[in-house]
This record gives sequence, C-alpha cells and structure tokens, in this order.
Amino acid sequence: MTEVIKIDKHDGIGILTLNRPDSLNALTQELARYIADSLIELDRASNVSGIVLTGAGDRSFCAGVDLEEALTVKVEEIEGWFGTICNIYRQILLTDKPVIAALNGVAAGGGFQMALVSDQRIAHHQTKMGQPEINAGIPSIMGSYWMSLHLGWSKNQELSMTGRLLGAEEGQQLGLINHLVDKNELIAKACSVASEFSKKPPNAWKRTKHRFREIALSGFEEAFRAGVLGQQEAYAKGEPQEIMTAFLQKKLK
Repeated sequence: MTEVIKIDKHDGIGILTLNRPDSLNALTQELARYIADSLIELDRASNVSGIVLTGAGDRSFCAGVDLEEALTVKVEEIEGWFGTICNIYRQILLTDKPVIAALNGVAAGGGFQMALVSDQRIAHHQTKMGQPEINAGIPSIMGSYWMSLHLGWSKNQELSMTGRLLGAEEGQQLGLINHLVDKNELIAKACSVASEFSKKPPNAWKRTKHRFREIALSGFEEAFRAGVLGQQEAYAKGEPQEIMTAFLQKKLK
C-alpha cells in the first residue's frame, strides 16, 4: 500500500488516514485514487465493521486539492482531474459500512466535502471547516451542492460566496459537527460511533443508509457537470492559476 495513506484496524474498525501531513493532507490524484480504492477494500473486509476517515498530523484533516498539482491542470484535463476527486465522495456514499470523519484539523474544500458526505463528523475544538474555493478563483459548485443537504439557502450562499472557514463551535451549532471532543479523544470517539452504528439491525441500517445515498446522489451528476463547466471557464480565463501561483510564491518566501 502506498505511503500516502495508512490503514490500521482497532477493535474491528478500519482507520483510514490521509498521510501527507507536510502538505496538510491535500488531495493529489494519487491520494484520491487510493482513498476510493481503500474504501472499497475496507467495505469488503469481513474483519471490518466500520470505517473512520482522518488525517495524519495535528494541523489538517484535509486542506482540499493540492495546489501545486492543481496549478498544472490544463482546461482539457479538468473533467478527468475533477472526476477523480469527486469519486471519493461517491465512494463514501456507496460504502455500506458506517463511515465516520474524524476531523483532526482543517477540513477545507475537498476535505470539507468528504466530511459532509460521511455518516457523521467528529471534531475537536481547534477544527476549522469550510468551502474556500471561490477565494482561489474556483467556482464553489460541488461544495455548495453538498452543503445544500445540510444547510439552508442563506447560510449556504454565505459560506459558498465568502469562502470563510467555520470554527468548531459554529460548525456544531449548524449541525455540521455531530460530536465535539478534546483532541486526544477524537479517534476513540470516532471509533465508538462507528462501532455503535455497526451494531444496528443490519437490514434497517442498510436500507436507511441506502435512502440517504439515493438522496445525496440524486443531484450529484448535475452538480458535477456544472462544476466541470465552471472550472473549465475559470481555468480558461486564468483566474485560479494566477491566484494559486501568487499563494505558492508567497509560501516560499
């Protein structure tokens, strides 16, 4: 298994860790593929009853797409590149076993969206989350779709159009965080929730999750198409490249 992820098992719970802490666990195409493949593997494993998704280190769950990689994407490559990232969300939804996001730091962009499609979200008090794509010159389309399943129109507009990150307490108040715990309790709580869900009557659990899956995926393809078109236009105009280049140059100083 590649080193960009780690898989551990604890009392029947598979802990899938994004392992790029120096890059805030940002999503490369390689990492995205391994996350999706690992979810399939863990869902099929007879010795795994639930899954916890988390990030390595203590700074970030996942800071979204890797900007260095995103900077090199050409307009004609957008659909395939974006599709690889979005396949993570689909695979989380397709996983029959409970998937619990343990937010060990910043969950932004694609990381925030992974959390939104998980069955529950556990966070600690320093966690921040949100949809900052618009500030990088990328239309907030897929993220606004996932937020529409959780939030009302006005709050969704605010978060999509400002790109601001929520603190943990506000995230909990909005219902985006199910459990807020101390940092050292995060993984244990996430495993506990996954274990609790895994003990529900199996048919009732399966049908309940299946219904939420149907609802979530009902608008997925439309949002994906809109996201592809929006990013193609943005990249054609050069806005994301200009903003990302400036950010990366500033980071190097």
